[in-house]
Amino acid sequence: MKLLFLIADGMGGWPGEAPGGKTCLEAAHTPNMDELAAGGIVGVCQTIPEGMAPGSDVANMSLLGFNPATHHTGRGPIEAAAQGLTLHPDDLVYRMNLVTVSELSVTGKMLDYSSGHITTEVSEPLVRDLQERLGDSTFQFHPGVQYRHLLVQKRGALEPEADLKISPPHDITDKPLRPDMRELSKSALLWDLIHLAGERLTETAAHTRANSIWPWGQGRPLNLPDFKKTFGCKGAVISAVDLVRGLGRAAGMEVIEVPGATGLLDTNYEGKVEAALKFLEHGDFAFVHLEGPDECGHAGNAAEKIEAINRFDARVVGPLRKALADQNIAYVVTCDHFTPIAERTHTPDAVPFLLCYPGCEDSGVPAFNEREARGTGLVVEAGHEFLPWCLHQLDK
Repeated sequence: MKLLFLIADGMGGWPGEAPGGKTCLEAAHTPNMDELAAGGIVGVCQTIPEGMAPGSDVANMSLLGFNPATHHTGRGPIEAAAQGLTLHPDDLVYRMNLVTVSELSVTGKMLDYSSGHITTEVSEPLVRDLQERLGDSTFQFHPGVQYRHLLVQKRGALEPEADLKISPPHDITDKPLRPDMRELSKSALLWDLIHLAGERLTETAAHTRANSIWPWGQGRPLNLPDFKKTFGCKGAVISAVDLVRGLGRAAGMEVIEVPGATGLLDTNYEGKVEAALKFLEHGDFAFVHLEGPDECGHAGNAAEKIEAINRFDARVVGPLRKALADQNIAYVVTCDHFTPIAERTHTPDAVPFLLCYPGCEDSGVPAFNEREARGTGLVVEAGHEFLPWCLHQLDK
């Protein structure tokens, strides 16, 4: 039996986000997920270990079966793995956003963690220019996708910067920069770099909303066990975001690129479905990740988050069910973490999941949502145990 993980990033939320006191998931039209839930096993899973930040890096590492408490070194190193960067074991890798700030000072505010969802076509030349102007033997800039880029500090894991606690920019939208600027001021190297980069972006990126870099999530290069050797199945990841691709590449999985996959509401849903179907012709485990609900949650836009969930059900879950109707397939549908509209960032709530496969026990729940999943009483306490738990159910 082949296993298909369908992940709607940030899909979970809190009551009151939508009319009638509902969550966005409850308010969405999800006949495919509802039908799978009614005929499958439903519960909740704690993807974020206690004491760790509720990021997509931690949560998706858990869902892929690897314990973040053991393997996680930072957000930056995961995305560096996606790009296949050649790194020294003592290098320090930061995720680097292009952001919009009111001013780069202790009196400033984070206005936009994504510079208006700047496109890759616009952002890549800006980052390459930063490398040409500011890159040296200490710092190197590496362009990524949209607003998500990388900064490498050579041998930085041995320096004080490794211990800096810098907030993810999506956690401080519309909030003061003061705590983080004070943290950054502990490093004269980073302080000077971000201000020089801000000056350069003011000159070169006036046609965009990008006026600063924001380095965060730093850590040593990532190493993960081989997925196939660990779980006995050939796996692939399909995602528009570097962190998921990085996890897959670090674990020796196939990483499938889909043209037009944006990580936004307008992503290439059909391309992701086609890629999953093609891989399952020869592979065993497909991890299909959609970023749209999370981005809408960060924007605080309930209507668009509901629409993102609608599209996930109608244009991913539904077509895959139809195409695979006569095959021996196990479906898992879940999210990595909550991104509640009220918070506009991630929270560590246990996420709802469903597991449905031929001959499995029927849950009989009327719909797939946070409330119904909690109501079953089934809890997978540690996220990295969820994939092994699923494989065990299939072996019964």
